[in-house]
Amino acid sequence: MTSINLLAVCVAAIIAFVLGFLFHGPVAGKLWMKLANIHPTGNEKFKDMIPQMLWNLLAQFVTAFVLAVILLFASSSPYIGGKGILGGIILAIWLWLGFLVTSSSIEVIWMGRNYKLWLFEVVNSFIVMVAMGAIIAGW
Repeated sequence: MTSINLLAVCVAAIIAFVLGFLFHGPVAGKLWMKLANIHPTGNEKFKDMIPQMLWNLLAQFVTAFVLAVILLFASSSPYIGGKGILGGIILAIWLWLGFLVTSSSIEVIWMGRNYKLWLFEVVNSFIVMVAMGAIIAGW
């Protein structure tokens, strides 16, 4: 039986964390702040964000591990195209579409969340999931 590569899980989680940081910071941070109605005061300190960043990193580890577990079981399925990087990407897209997009859409449908912010976050989660799937499956 094939086992889960914990090194691949760790690398995938760290890459996902970095991608999220880049997406919400240097790459598209201004757009994200506008969509989220965040107005920096200039008094923000990096050390004040450390607890949230650690929780976010833990969430990425959990997501990467669960993705690896599901990939282990689903790798023989014709729906993901077999083993390897492509199979990991296809599985990640299925999970993104079936769980992340649908469950987060409830915030727009029922809670009045800004749909543009939701789209921003959905695109971010797509990139992160595809990267994690490729890393875990390709390792």
